[in-house]
Amino acid sequence: MAKGLLVTYVLWAVGGPAGLHHLYLGRDSHALLWMLTLGGGGLGWLWEFWKLPSFVAQANRAQRQRQSSGRGTPPLSPIRFAAQMIVGIYFGIVALISLSFMASFYIVGLPLAVGLGVLLVAAVGNQTSDFKNTLGAAFLTSPIFYGRPIAILPISLVASITAQKHRRYKASAGSETLSVRLYRLGLAYLAFTGPLAYSVLCNTAATIGYVAETVGSFLSWFSFFPFLGRLLESVLLLPYRVWRLLVGDPGFSSSYFQEWEKLYEFVRSFQDEKRHLAYQVLGLLEGATNEEIHRRYRELVKIWHPDHNRHQTEEAQRHFMEIQAAYEVLSQPRKPRGS
Repeated sequence: MAKGLLVTYVLWAVGGPAGLHHLYLGRDSHALLWMLTLGGGGLGWLWEFWKLPSFVAQANRAQRQRQSSGRGTPPLSPIRFAAQMIVGIYFGIVALISLSFMASFYIVGLPLAVGLGVLLVAAVGNQTSDFKNTLGAAFLTSPIFYGRPIAILPISLVASITAQKHRRYKASAGSETLSVRLYRLGLAYLAFTGPLAYSVLCNTAATIGYVAETVGSFLSWFSFFPFLGRLLESVLLLPYRVWRLLVGDPGFSSSYFQEWEKLYEFVRSFQDEKRHLAYQVLGLLEGATNEEIHRRYRELVKIWHPDHNRHQTEEAQRHFMEIQAAYEVLSQPRKPRGS
């Protein structure tokens, strides 16, 4: 059945940020991308207003032709490449917030999340990319930056380059029922939002810590790139600025530095609290030297190692993990506030 342009525009207006119009046109990958990003932060949804006629024509053409495979290689698209980078970083941040408690997170969880984000964008429309090569590039890049949240950036970059290198047209498949498509999209949506919802609702304190640590790492890294740093500042402050515009305060634009300083201090306050708790766990005074931290860590590890406390395994395991986490926090160099 041919797709109608009027119906597409109605669905775009009613449920565009949720991808309803893409679901109607059979663009399931694009629909899932919009579901997970709320229409690309709203900007992608608005930009599509001018693209809908071409989407409808492409959907109707695909229904008529049903070719077994596409010929040639799709043209290189800087917009698609940039979107792959952004969504890869977005997926990585969500994974860092909700899954970083995993023992092998930086080896398995992070590259898998970033790679899947890149592949999702690569599969938008009539194009796709090689699954194994893209994920393989992400997994090979991850160990180089092991244990650093900033690893999201190089992993996303390498995976996006690989996806572009292996881009191709999709092979046409048989039509599926709407229920099957919705079932598959629902599973993908739950796989993305389930761990994040659990982390936010059931482990709120740790989630706040992960968010603060991630944002702090990004702020430190972007300090070497002034233009990108200002762009990141604008993105972080956008909701605040929009709110001030709505309440009608005309003088807010003159206090840009103070606004950013408040946001930065807000993030740093969580980091300071994290270090304070780490000192308490190790039983040290704040400002202890690295030698004192290392010596105290070795002493507590010997005391609370689960193998030495078989009569109270659960309590020993809990203390052992707290000691490990506290030592990891205090082992990271602390940058001065003015840096």
